[in-house]
Amino acid sequence: MKIAYFDCIGGASGDMILGALLDAGLPLTTLRERLAALPLRDFTLDARRVSKNGFSATKVDVVVADDAPERHLAEIAAIVEAGDLAPGIKERALAIFRRLAEVEANIHGTSVDHVHLHELGGVDTIVDVVGCLVGLDALGIQRVYASPLPLGRGFIRAAHGQIPLPAPATVALLRGAAVVGTDIEKETVTPTGAALLTALAASFGPIPAMTLTAVGYGAGGRDLPIPNVVRLLIGDGVAPTHLGVESVAILETNIDDLNPQMYDYVMARLFKAGALDVFLTPIQMKKNRPGTLLRVICRPDDSGPLTNILLAETSTLGVRQQIMARVSLRREVRTVETPYGQVRVKIATLGDGTRRAAPEYDDCRRLAEETGAPLREITRAAERAADDM
Repeated sequence: MKIAYFDCIGGASGDMILGALLDAGLPLTTLRERLAALPLRDFTLDARRVSKNGFSATKVDVVVADDAPERHLAEIAAIVEAGDLAPGIKERALAIFRRLAEVEANIHGTSVDHVHLHELGGVDTIVDVVGCLVGLDALGIQRVYASPLPLGRGFIRAAHGQIPLPAPATVALLRGAAVVGTDIEKETVTPTGAALLTALAASFGPIPAMTLTAVGYGAGGRDLPIPNVVRLLIGDGVAPTHLGVESVAILETNIDDLNPQMYDYVMARLFKAGALDVFLTPIQMKKNRPGTLLRVICRPDDSGPLTNILLAETSTLGVRQQIMARVSLRREVRTVETPYGQVRVKIATLGDGTRRAAPEYDDCRRLAEETGAPLREITRAAERAADDM
């Protein structure tokens, strides 16, 4: 499977994503030919090499005619429908435009049918969205991943006056995506960039396992303290079929002033709220105080509620968070019969086809208490029953 990873170093916008695709091998002539399939003539598409903090990157410019009209969603949809595009590309483009329109309509208190997409560039947005979709298709990309998106701060002037950054539309579009704040007082992620990546990315997190075949850099227009680029990595996915790869959040905090009796309750609350694992590590803290590193592994969507538990139930004043990749054996849970009763067994399959069985401890303990048989004998009986399956 050919996969793509967008590393949003300086942020994300439609033209930065397009530039990365071109830099990674998409021919400009192919992109222009695909876009020519749209009944849209009030723009030109150019690309040039630029340098961003020493990084050579491709900068895409969508030059729009001065008399280009502002369009409603129905007009944009008509343009896409009339284009000679693959049905899958049309479907995805229309879904992205509708989502953009719904967000804008909600922010401005109007309906989807009446909102103008002037805030999103109109023609620019059509070119960026359709261009990115046809570019991914032309490169044969089957799955997309992305890094957490860095969000700038400050204010920007829009059609309705000064608005805070990240822009309200960007924030609304990024619901459910992994984001991280920066001290850069510029717009780093545009609504179009947010709409594209949230629609395309299977997940946000670390670089997935791949055999790297191409790299591209797409440049933004501004010069920032950091390289204002999107880095695109393209490769062939190499995760074996017996392995599962997913993103997990790691929450951790150092504590030196909590009654140790409290940890049992805190851990129980964390597990009940969805933690995948919770563990404690003795550490030596400042002023030579013995302390405890409390670490929680969870799904990214659960990190907010679990962080709130840590802040409420412990004496910590802050919680660190990072997103990591977790590779795990695929597994299934079956129930086996033993001379002592039924036991659930977790069975994992390795790459060579061999299986590894782990009886459920709680089931074995319950049977030991009920029958009086040694716990180790019940565990062995469950393992033998699993081997015979």
